[in-house]
Amino acid sequence: MTTLSQVAQRAGVTSATVSNVLRQRGKVGEETRARVLAAVEALGYRPHLTARALAEGRAPTLALMVSSIANPFYPEYALAAEQAARQHGRFLIVCNTNDDHEIGRAYLDQIAGTLADGVLVMNADPSLDDLKATERRGATVVLGMWEKPHQPPGLPCVAVDFHLAGALAARHLIALGHRKLGVMVGGGVCGVHAERERGFNDALLELGHGNAVVHRMMVHDSVEGGLQAGAAMLAATPSITAVFATNDLPALGLMHAAADLGIKVPQQLSVIGLTDIQSARQSRPALTTVALPTAQAAAMSVALLLELIASPQAQAPMRIAPPPELVVRASTAPPALIFS
Repeated sequence: MTTLSQVAQRAGVTSATVSNVLRQRGKVGEETRARVLAAVEALGYRPHLTARALAEGRAPTLALMVSSIANPFYPEYALAAEQAARQHGRFLIVCNTNDDHEIGRAYLDQIAGTLADGVLVMNADPSLDDLKATERRGATVVLGMWEKPHQPPGLPCVAVDFHLAGALAARHLIALGHRKLGVMVGGGVCGVHAERERGFNDALLELGHGNAVVHRMMVHDSVEGGLQAGAAMLAATPSITAVFATNDLPALGLMHAAADLGIKVPQQLSVIGLTDIQSARQSRPALTTVALPTAQAAAMSVALLLELIASPQAQAPMRIAPPPELVVRASTAPPALIFS
């Protein structure tokens, strides 16, 4: 492996000059810079990132922790976060906890402050106490999409108004004329989607339809979870005319269940999700959903993480992402709408 000193020797300069050229710092003449870069190219030199991290006391990478990379929302978020990190000269590594608390804790112990200069956490499995303990050890931690802007977590975060997201879904269904609703709450027993459901129910109360929900189910946050729960819900309560799923994946699974039962969407059943993943746009019928500000929140989270790495603050700041927006597509319509 080519070393920095070998590049310096070939270019006829000091190792410090080579380092300044590669880091784009210090005053280096154009002729010298060209000679150094030519030597780098000729010898195929690549910086040793681990050695650089040890020398500078910081890693060139940021970590993104997600609960399941199989959930298509997280690759979309990771893409936006990686682009933001790269614009700031950083690399992004993705750590998948696979919904396992111990794996999440191990990532925090082994990566935060060592392999990664800071950690961006997305609904992963470490508890807030674990994350705060990691922060006390000197690592920078930011929560990527905190769901409760009214309830700060005690850690730096970018918050998204999920209460509003649920409310938008309820207002849409009521405006279409639906009065017998089903609700599928993703996140399993851990209840991470509780704020979305609360927004949905609060909007129903405000609109004078607090009793409109006739069937509610907790579901696994996946297409398969929506398929299984949807089949059970539609069989148990055939009077339902519309269903709100707190995530697009169960909503898509519900549409599969409806197709298996011969129920037409949206003619006989309206379905609305929440997130606006790419599959929601590609499904047939295309899924009506409440779109989250995924790309904006990712960029804001990376910016906040880098800001805190550069200038640690005593108090945990909260940044508010742009509000969710209703995206009406083909999976919702007035109840019993007859198509000619």
